[in-house]
Amino acid sequence: MTIPKRYEITDEQWQRIESLFPPYCTGRPPKLSNQQAFNAILWILKSGAAWRDLPERYGSWKTVYSRFRVWADAGLFEKLFRQLIDDPDLENVSLDSTSIRVHQKATGAKKMPAASSKTKPSV
Repeated sequence: MTIPKRYEITDEQWQRIESLFPPYCTGRPPKLSNQQAFNAILWILKSGAAWRDLPERYGSWKTVYSRFRVWADAGLFEKLFRQLIDDPDLENVSLDSTSIRVHQKATGAKKMPAASSKTKPSV
């Protein structure tokens, strides 16, 4: 068993989802395995980096992005994460219940006419 790097899935998780990936069919052998491409996509999504900043160990960013588009269009990610839902990564869970009070005028409340614009009673 190899220890995964940060942002990568474990070998056990990969074995659970490997069969969900579509076969690679361009006529020539792929330079990048599905597992490497998936880990590269996870790295991009979790790090927030641009595609061009993908580390070289994952291969060409263009190849990874192409697979990401094909898999996203096919609905693969929803199937994958449904398969892994019973093993959540609680390290990255964040709950926030911030509330901010604002003045009523800042919320779009109806504005009252200014005091100087009121008409004076006639004498």
